[in-house]
Amino acid sequence: MNLLSIDDMSERQVNEIFTLATKIKNQNTSHVLKGKHFVLFFPESSLRTRITFEKGIKDLGGETTLFPPETLDKREELKDVIQYLSNWSDGVIIRHADFSKLQDISTYSNIPIINAMTSESHPCEILSDLYSISQVRENYKDLVFTFVGPKSNISRTWKSIAEIMDLRFHQVCMQGFELGTDSRNYSFHTELEPILKISDIVLTDSLPNELRTQIYIDQFQITLERMNLAKEHAMLNPCPPFYRNEEVSNEALSSSYFVGYEFKKNLIYVQQAIILFCLGIVID
Repeated sequence: MNLLSIDDMSERQVNEIFTLATKIKNQNTSHVLKGKHFVLFFPESSLRTRITFEKGIKDLGGETTLFPPETLDKREELKDVIQYLSNWSDGVIIRHADFSKLQDISTYSNIPIINAMTSESHPCEILSDLYSISQVRENYKDLVFTFVGPKSNISRTWKSIAEIMDLRFHQVCMQGFELGTDSRNYSFHTELEPILKISDIVLTDSLPNELRTQIYIDQFQITLERMNLAKEHAMLNPCPPFYRNEEVSNEALSSSYFVGYEFKKNLIYVQQAIILFCLGIVID
């Protein structure tokens, strides 16, 4: 099975990945991928997603070969590339801006293709974040999730998982940057403070150049004062890389609202679970 987009998943499949991640955390799984090999396409600048995929595969007993994503931009057709790689590998993990390349590769692949981030979506990151939230808040489906910022690969993926998992998801930003029309699970707003008052989880992403202005930052930056408006036990979960005093203030990041670096420890377990899920490997 491939994992290209959250939109292709069901609630049952998300829960299966979460269950697998918990088993990996609590059991000795160092042999599960013994004899398995994976091809990774990652830029040198990738930090968290790349290291957790490389280390995650190694910790499960597998091996990796790493290429830069530009390797997929050569003139050779992708249907030929993947059919050669399938001779020697058990899965391909790709971080590339162009989502259509992943779609093309998956069409001709008989081994799993995993989306490690494109300009359209970031499924592994958001699955990991929701898993981490579920580990500290058992009632996570009853919480209110608020994304402060424009449409982006991160906000699109949050909207998708909200629809699949039946979460209440708000977006707050300037008019013209909304993810879509209001629905059962999603609503768009231009006023920040009223929505913060009903929010349990506050989410952000780095700002595009066009919104990196003082006017926008003054109106939508998540500050400690604004986080104090949120519901009791609210969490601030900015997607890294975040930029201090742009989408989120340094003071807010230094507060107890910030879920911190420990929160991301689960990224390795969720990505390991995604690999096993795509391969159809079951852990008793």
